[in-house]
Amino acid sequence: MFKLMRLEMRKFRIGTYIRAAVIANVVILALVCAISLNEEITQDVPFTSYGMAFSVIDTLVRGTYVVFAAVLLSRLVIDEFRSKSITVLFMYPINRKKLIAAKLLVVALFTLAADIAANLFIGAGFLLFNQFTDIIAEPITGAIAAHSLFVTVMSALATSLLGLIPLYIGMRNYSGAATVASSFFVVALVCQTADGFTLYSIIAVPIGLALLGAAVAYMSIRNIEHIDVLK
Repeated sequence: MFKLMRLEMRKFRIGTYIRAAVIANVVILALVCAISLNEEITQDVPFTSYGMAFSVIDTLVRGTYVVFAAVLLSRLVIDEFRSKSITVLFMYPINRKKLIAAKLLVVALFTLAADIAANLFIGAGFLLFNQFTDIIAEPITGAIAAHSLFVTVMSALATSLLGLIPLYIGMRNYSGAATVASSFFVVALVCQTADGFTLYSIIAVPIGLALLGAAVAYMSIRNIEHIDVLK
């Protein structure tokens, strides 16, 4: 399985997507800082606590990487079915489900790692930014940092599987556009926030969504052995 995953990452030049993720993180950090400065000037305090700031950052990151996962799914899975190049892989003496599972694992693990890295990078950047602006007056404590890290990891785990949901839509007509478009619908559902509070703050919610994502991914490939890609 790991060999198949390495081959997929080399085949689709995963480094290109890593660079794109880094750029996205810088843009999100700049956006968070710009919002903070603008609201401070207008005397409307945007973040009243670190918990609220980290929650907003996590929401922005989650939305970004759900879409990112859909783009990867479109590239690694949907495009190969649409162009029928997947038939070459299916000619190898390897179980079809194992081949597709390797692709999905690449997407899920990339999303997981990128989500956690993005939250750490943007969170650290915001902490540094706050040292010069004092937007949040309260000191950062070990308890706040530990809680935020725990929430970030749980959220990233859910996002890594939640990002697989658009696969179900894309596989219906082998449409990359439908895959990416459906990811925006998912983002609209799971990235609602009010005063820094999101449903993701309730641990049962990300766990439930992760299970939903895993179930949808399984439903998308459960009959892969019987699909005629040449049709």
